[in-house]
Amino acid sequence: MAAGPDLAYAGHSWVAQRWPRAQLSIAKSMDTDPLPVRARFVGHELDLVRKLHAAQVGFLAGTDMPAGVDLVPGVSLHLELQRFVAAGFTPLQALQTATLNPARFYGRLQDFGSVQAGRLADLVLLSANPLADIANTQRIVGVLADGQYLSRPDLDELQRRLRQVAASK
Repeated sequence: MAAGPDLAYAGHSWVAQRWPRAQLSIAKSMDTDPLPVRARFVGHELDLVRKLHAAQVGFLAGTDMPAGVDLVPGVSLHLELQRFVAAGFTPLQALQTATLNPARFYGRLQDFGSVQAGRLADLVLLSANPLADIANTQRIVGVLADGQYLSRPDLDELQRRLRQVAASK
């Protein structure tokens, strides 16, 4: 992640102090690792995930990468789902890493993991099908959370306030 619009959602003090140090650390290895070497490393990572997936190893969405290493928590989930698809997951399987699989992992399938009566669920409403293109997870038109519907204008206002809070931290 370059110094882009997603940084507006991270605390100002983190962006001003910790993020530059993390980027400097990354830049040092980038100077020593030529682009083809880094590209092979990413390819190797995707291949490793592909092989683990083929061996039916379960996956959960959620990075273990520290903040500042091309990641702003929350926003980065969309990229992670795209990476799962790049590693050979179907879009449905990628979505399940953030929905069904956590419920299964925690032994809470009776409460989470699907939308049906008696279950706990928050819903993200999209304007395009993520099963056709996983990048469509970014086309959010509304969210149903804790029984409250947030429309696109509501979400825009929430994001505006979050940027405001982040700028003051």
